[in-house]
Amino acid sequence: MRVREALAEAERRLAAAGVATPRVDAELLVAHLVGTTRSGVYARLDEEVEGLEPLLLRREAREPLAYVLGEWGFRRLVLRTDARALVPRPETETLVERALALVRDVEAPRVLDVGVGSGAVALALKDERPDARVTGVDVSPDALALARENAERLGLEVELREAGLEATAEGWDLVVANPPYVETLDGLQPELRYEPAVALVGRGFHVRIAEAAATRFLALEVGDGEAGSVARALEALGYRAVRITCDLTGTERVVEGTR
Repeated sequence: MRVREALAEAERRLAAAGVATPRVDAELLVAHLVGTTRSGVYARLDEEVEGLEPLLLRREAREPLAYVLGEWGFRRLVLRTDARALVPRPETETLVERALALVRDVEAPRVLDVGVGSGAVALALKDERPDARVTGVDVSPDALALARENAERLGLEVELREAGLEATAEGWDLVVANPPYVETLDGLQPELRYEPAVALVGRGFHVRIAEAAATRFLALEVGDGEAGSVARALEALGYRAVRITCDLTGTERVVEGTR
């Protein structure tokens, strides 16, 4: 099958499967197989492409595209991705942006990422602030294993260990977290069924982190419509300079404060 035919077939089948962005996904799948970028695929329309069917079947079943491809971009990094941890999402890049701003004037800041997952946030922080001493903790051994693979692959030195919220009490310049904030997966996109529920489903973690954290700065990613209540909780706990930041879609996504 030629590239042009593969693009048309993949787009048709993904649209029929209910994928929200069938053309984009088709381009990324085919580009992955021929070893080019999404835009570069159009310079290779008459080339032969092999191996599409098994990848297409997985995406038709609504497995996340990042898992099908096995890697995903996050800020300046390309991370290995699979079902051991959540897919790194564009909105979480806003969390990294605010974290970097908070410690801009802190020399060699001690940073804790709670729920490190694939390592996206911790590794992005280390990549963009090489002097930072970054620790990532998670209750999932599988997620930690994936984070270690990404750290080694990228050549970034971060401490990774199995721990939960208790690690926030150790004393940090910055605690950053993207905790679970989904009440139920019912009615949400089918792709979420493939991601680890322990990292998605749960309530109350923002307040628990804020209560426990011995930190100068705190930055938390929040779910849709939660920013106001989390901000008020931080203020009630004595945090100052509480601020809400929107992601690129205009959704209130990050709440931060200073102890």
